[in-house]
Amino acid sequence: MSQVGLALVGAGDRGTRYTRYATMGGRARLAAVAEPDARRRDAMLTEHPGALGFDSWQELAARPRIADAVVIATLDAQHVEPAVRFAELGYHILLEKPMAIRLEDCLRIVEAAEKAGVLFAVCHVLRYTPYTRAMKAVLDSGRIGEIVTIEHLEPVGWWHHAHSYVRGNWRRTDQATFMLLAKSCHDLDWLAYVTGRRVSRVSSFGGLKHFTAANQPAGAADRCLDCAVAADCPYAAQRIYLPFVGGGERWPLSVLSEDTSEEGVLRALREGPYGRCVYTCDNDVVDHQVVDLEFDGGATASFTMTAFSPKAPRKTRIFGTRGSIDGDGDLLTVTDFVTGATEVIDPQTPKDGHSGGDEGLVTAFLDAITGDNPSAILSHPRESLHSHEIAWAAEEARLTGTVVTLKEQQ
Repeated sequence: MSQVGLALVGAGDRGTRYTRYATMGGRARLAAVAEPDARRRDAMLTEHPGALGFDSWQELAARPRIADAVVIATLDAQHVEPAVRFAELGYHILLEKPMAIRLEDCLRIVEAAEKAGVLFAVCHVLRYTPYTRAMKAVLDSGRIGEIVTIEHLEPVGWWHHAHSYVRGNWRRTDQATFMLLAKSCHDLDWLAYVTGRRVSRVSSFGGLKHFTAANQPAGAADRCLDCAVAADCPYAAQRIYLPFVGGGERWPLSVLSEDTSEEGVLRALREGPYGRCVYTCDNDVVDHQVVDLEFDGGATASFTMTAFSPKAPRKTRIFGTRGSIDGDGDLLTVTDFVTGATEVIDPQTPKDGHSGGDEGLVTAFLDAITGDNPSAILSHPRESLHSHEIAWAAEEARLTGTVVTLKEQQ
């Protein structure tokens, strides 16, 4: 197959990024885009002449198959029906995480892909970074012996959390899903991947501590542009968004408005949801959470997700019987317990696209299709299902105050 035909379902930020990585080198072409927002749909059609445009995925699915594969990047709650249907139609599937917002729907998607015999990849992009490849190579070499325990931190970032999980689309469990699944299923999947072990037991603690009405400062207004205390607020919308005006990246401003000029951004802050005070939004997802994991074989891991940090790469410390690894998301420092020597490994981590994971994922997906090589995709559908099971188990543990034992997959 010389060039892969792609269909795109959902032309938001993630879908357009994956499509651009796939098509920029000529390995793939966009055959169709299904997107109800006419501006987004038309932008993709302008960028990819010859592609067909559809108002909905149902219209695209009503046609005979017109592409080899489909990228599904709709909102989380809208994944299951198109994923199942396009599998039935014989499309290979690249599905944005999380797979679905109910565990039974994740299983339904996996079973549909297995029954149809199509290639299926969930966008667990952290598996595909140069940093992860270097980490995995050290672990698989046996240099630090057997893994005993792991500390892993996801520093979401104070302003990023306010943007996406207080003011934004993922602020409410009933409208999207719980925080751990929406944001940190990446990390739970990554921990299972680097250890090569299945998680058997989970406990968790956390909650919504800060972004509540009880913490609104005296004299604060319900909208940031009207607020008398905005100058002293780290979450003031004008402080967060105006520095992005005129920059090279459209995100996060493109989420606020199609007009990313200063005038357009200020208008969005006056009228839209991203100008609201973070203490008077209708958010309910947690702003901090810790998860303890026990793997088959007895190794353990602690994972922390916090809003109250700079927006920075994940940080990981892995402790083995013969050595340890200290990773800051950029460099790895490996310590040998026999010699006491340390080695710093620089994987040449890219600074964008999830540290190279976005491009790495898309490249692997295309390699799997063009080379008829499913192993290029680094997560089997059942592995992705297990990653999601961990998230649900952790949320159950948090809500019930119990240790949750995961069931063996059938």
